[in-house]
Amino acid sequence: MDGGFNEQVVKRVNKPKQLVIKIVAVLIVVMLPFIAAGIAILTGVQYIFVVGLFLTLAGIYGVWYVFSLQKVEFEYSVAGNDLDIYKIISLRKRKPVCRVPINEITVLTREEKEVENVRVTKAFVAPRDVDAKDENYYALFNSPAFGKCLLVFSPNEQILDGMRVHLDKLIVHELFYKNKQR
Repeated sequence: MDGGFNEQVVKRVNKPKQLVIKIVAVLIVVMLPFIAAGIAILTGVQYIFVVGLFLTLAGIYGVWYVFSLQKVEFEYSVAGNDLDIYKIISLRKRKPVCRVPINEITVLTREEKEVENVRVTKAFVAPRDVDAKDENYYALFNSPAFGKCLLVFSPNEQILDGMRVHLDKLIVHELFYKNKQR
């Protein structure tokens, strides 16, 4: 295990989509008692109002759960020749995204245009911010399970230094020494 063990946790940036989900969830919970009261008044069955209150309490828990699901982090770890990426959802679930043998990486670049015309069978997206082009790295590698794959991630210097030992020499020169030889 040369290169030791390096680890980084990257918190995902929330986008407008997550804000819309939160607003819709809150609006649904706020509307539940009014809808239940309206149905109770129209039908004359008062139990519907009580059921509506219980649904509102359950909805409050649901809103909390939806809010917590919006907290997503990615954990990158380099141990030996493997780069492991996990998705951590609200500190409750830890799901593996992918495991990349570092010596299988054929392209590692910061330029999206170098990988956008390459045909890949699977893409793994695990950056801090998908739209932040200046901090994202793009890696092409061959996977026995999927074939040619693309990984988009946001490593720090420690992760890159841990990967450097196992990367192809040309990639190391291009990435770290800005010496374009390809």
